[in-house]
Amino acid sequence: MAIALVLVLIVVGSVLFHFLSPWWWTPIASNWDYIDHTIIISFWITGVVFAAVVLFMAYCVFRFRHREGNRAVYEPENKRLEWWLTIVTAIGVTALLVPGLFVWSRFVNVPSDATEIEVVAQQWQWSYRLPGKDGKLGTSDTREVAAENPLGIAPKDPNGQDDVVVEAADLHLPVGKPVKMLLRSIDVLHDFYIPEFRAKMDMIPGSVTYFWLTPTRTGTFQVLCAELCGQGHPLMHGMVMVDTEQDYLTWLGQQQTFAQLSAPQQTGSANPLPGKTMASALDVGAKVETVEAR
Repeated sequence: MAIALVLVLIVVGSVLFHFLSPWWWTPIASNWDYIDHTIIISFWITGVVFAAVVLFMAYCVFRFRHREGNRAVYEPENKRLEWWLTIVTAIGVTALLVPGLFVWSRFVNVPSDATEIEVVAQQWQWSYRLPGKDGKLGTSDTREVAAENPLGIAPKDPNGQDDVVVEAADLHLPVGKPVKMLLRSIDVLHDFYIPEFRAKMDMIPGSVTYFWLTPTRTGTFQVLCAELCGQGHPLMHGMVMVDTEQDYLTWLGQQQTFAQLSAPQQTGSANPLPGKTMASALDVGAKVETVEAR
């Protein structure tokens, strides 16, 4: 009797915790409310199955408890019960999978007007590359990665010369405009994840994965790595700022292109300019500006 009561209390407590819990999703900031709807459907299906199974266990524990003089009936097969279990299970699994398949179809079909933005992950920072005035991203290769070319942009590709490089700094996106996030890792597995956007995807060395989204409200959102990538994994944070169109264009105009960053630097001057300092290219979270002065 006590075991049956405990099982019933587990079901009641789980249901109450689900509805009364203060921990829930962050407010959504993209077009992917479809993902929230799919998760809610999954919660309801798995919740109903969980409650039904545990309550059935409680019933069996109570109904078939040991009593003097009672003997168990051995029934090795019950085709009617097997058919019911097969049909109900098939319906439940289908209800779990079908909504996700519809969402996945939308997730991988990128709108034709989406702007491509490359996200480059490495232990333990985020960098970004945006198309320049030609609207095209140049090619890249991990074999081209070097201190003066940290994103591995192909130096001989003319399409990459005007690419905007944002190394170890914040990314800005325009509100209401679809963007395709091209995901690339230059060392180990990472996962680009912004909870408010819901969309996320693994970043696999040697491959380019992607997802797309449309930011729906302005604000500052934290970037997380959702794949264990080494000792610095918990510290691999970043920021994505969703701006109005004017603020985004202002920020974009302040960034440097690959051609500017890779241009030969003048190392000497008879009249050095005052107030210039050497900024570390590894300073995570700050704009990367390397200026040498003597």
